[in-house]
Amino acid sequence: MEALCRMIQEKGKGIGNDIVKVDMFLNHRIDTALLFQMGEAWAEEFRADRPEMVLTVEASGISMAVAAAHALGDIPVVFAKKSATVVQNDSVVQAPVYSFTHKTQNMIRIEKQYLPRGARVLIIDDFLADGQAARGLMNLCEQQGAEVIGVGIAVEKGFQPGGKALRESGVHLKSLAVVDGIVDGNIVLRPEDD
Repeated sequence: MEALCRMIQEKGKGIGNDIVKVDMFLNHRIDTALLFQMGEAWAEEFRADRPEMVLTVEASGISMAVAAAHALGDIPVVFAKKSATVVQNDSVVQAPVYSFTHKTQNMIRIEKQYLPRGARVLIIDDFLADGQAARGLMNLCEQQGAEVIGVGIAVEKGFQPGGKALRESGVHLKSLAVVDGIVDGNIVLRPEDD
């Protein structure tokens, strides 16, 4: 997506050889015009697959999921929580997810009633590195008998294995920007037609 790629080039920073820092506009401070353009891009990609809800994981995926859900006709958004609450009990499904960004293991969970059997689910998230979050969300859907129709990602780290593994397993994956690497602090983006 041209607007996202341009923003990454203008305001993004590469840290080391694996950290893509885009929190200035994507997930700490949010450029709302860009956010809704991203939602439209995902809607265009997945509309024919007839998603009935959008699923993400808290917290940085929520705004993107809302933008996609709005563009898809205001379908519901459900987000997996990373910590248990006092009102949750055996009525949840859960799956372990390792966070590449935070270097922590989380148990993500969703109330079963919010992820009904047979629902057509679009997964949206901000980053794809190893694919742990996407796989964890897919696991929740599998446990509930919901159908994942696709995965939409804002920024895929193409130099890590997550995107390739999801594509090879037959997942309909749409990443709006793919980072091929970081060279001297500069983010190297894959050309959009690749």
